[in-house]
Amino acid sequence: MTEPRPEQEQSQDQTAEGTIAAPGPSKNELKRLAKQAEKEKKAAEKAAKQAELKAAQAAAEVDYSVEFYGALPLNQSQERTGAERISIATLTPQDVGRTVLFRARVHTLRAQGSKMVFIALRQRLDSIQALVAQAAGTISKQMVKWAGSLADESIVLVQGVVQAPVEEVKSVTLGTIEILISKIHLISGLDTRLPFSLDDASRPESEYDREDTQFNRVLLDTRLNNRVVDLRTPTNQSIFVLQAAVTRLFREYLESQNFIEIRSPKLQGAATESGASVFKVSYFKTQAFLAQSPQLAKQMAIAADFERVYEIGPVFRAENSFTHRHMTEFTGLDLEMAIEEHYHEVVDVLDNMLQHIFKGLTKDYAKEIAVIQKQFPADNFKWKEPTLRLNWKDGLAILKEGGVDLDEFEDLSTENERLLGKLVREKYDTDYYILDKFPLAVRPFYTMPDANDPRYSNSYDFFMRGEEILSGAQRIHDPALLTERRVASGVDPNTMKGYLDAFKLGAPPHGGGGIGLERVVMLFLKLNNIRRASMFPRDPRRLEP
Repeated sequence: MTEPRPEQEQSQDQTAEGTIAAPGPSKNELKRLAKQAEKEKKAAEKAAKQAELKAAQAAAEVDYSVEFYGALPLNQSQERTGAERISIATLTPQDVGRTVLFRARVHTLRAQGSKMVFIALRQRLDSIQALVAQAAGTISKQMVKWAGSLADESIVLVQGVVQAPVEEVKSVTLGTIEILISKIHLISGLDTRLPFSLDDASRPESEYDREDTQFNRVLLDTRLNNRVVDLRTPTNQSIFVLQAAVTRLFREYLESQNFIEIRSPKLQGAATESGASVFKVSYFKTQAFLAQSPQLAKQMAIAADFERVYEIGPVFRAENSFTHRHMTEFTGLDLEMAIEEHYHEVVDVLDNMLQHIFKGLTKDYAKEIAVIQKQFPADNFKWKEPTLRLNWKDGLAILKEGGVDLDEFEDLSTENERLLGKLVREKYDTDYYILDKFPLAVRPFYTMPDANDPRYSNSYDFFMRGEEILSGAQRIHDPALLTERRVASGVDPNTMKGYLDAFKLGAPPHGGGGIGLERVVMLFLKLNNIRRASMFPRDPRRLEP
């Protein structure tokens, strides 16, 4: 191995020893670098937090309740699942913890912050509080927001659990329970604004009469012009439950007394009462009349040996009247029956039938009556057993005591009917009575005259709260007397040939009566206007809706 020359070693030693190290960063530079590093660290932490927040927001935007709410497809009877749906009226505190499914209307709703919505749900007369509350993993904020946007009177399908509220809810009928909603879907929404709120339409008049009232009064014409909405109020729901009950009880009693229900034509070739109050209609090449009552058909049914018949059907009166108790179309409850000895047999049946109705309404419909009385406060209807029966002359004597002296053969005016009802209530403590033996001159031509005094008749009216609700009589079944009375009354025989001929073939003694359904309902409940007792009333100014 060749050894290095001395000069080479020296050169290498100098190089190693002579190298000078570069100077390190200054203190200022170190501070700057430290600050930059800290800044970069904070920026990284901020970016991480922002990324975490975005991830959380993204997670929150995932609507995990999307299947539990929203509008349902149009119901075209696509399927029938058979899932049990309940009526909320059946729910009690014993149902707490039970999962239920039902359809209802949104009565009102209110949001409590962004995480909870309270909804008052209504089914006819009954209502219950329900709530949609945000809950992680089950009820999303989107679901709560959607529920809070539902319009009043929307129809929804609700599933939820019955639970006890924190405190009793006074604004609904089922205040001791509520529904914690797990699913809510829209069946039918609104395409227009409501003409009025159901709360305003349900208030008693006394609330509008207060000086400090801030409520919107809903006038009767406004109600009738928007009848579909008006009929949804609990009051109206109750009124028509009672109206249906009156017809059911009427039919129930008469069926128990061996009556047969008939159907008479409403197109007739002659006026049954008087030509002045009959609707004429075109009938091919001639004219016909809308039936003012089933009177003639009932009598002919008796002549045909049906013995006892009744009918529930429309009655038409072309009376240009705008009173609280008249309509141009109403529902008649009519009956006719053969008489064995005396026309009071008919009066007894009519009286017992009406008492059956009064008892049935009072016993079985207390809930509905209470609902109606909240809006239309009234004393409960009063009647006596046995029913008070007054002779015509007795009625005139009571009126005379009250300061009204009428001619003995003059008919009662509406004002005198009311006064007599008031005086009878004060004297006998009853809202219901019978007035018998009217003057013959004020009754139809087919009314049987009294056997002892032909100036009077075997006819009667029944009264509720001072207004007539039933008019009836023994009918003339003898053709000679019927013809005589027809001539005396100026009735054209050519317009009633079929009716008159029926009695030439032999008919038993008979009588009956006709009742106005809506008038009975109005007076029993003291609604003050018959239009409130008619679902879609007809009067000289109203043909719609």
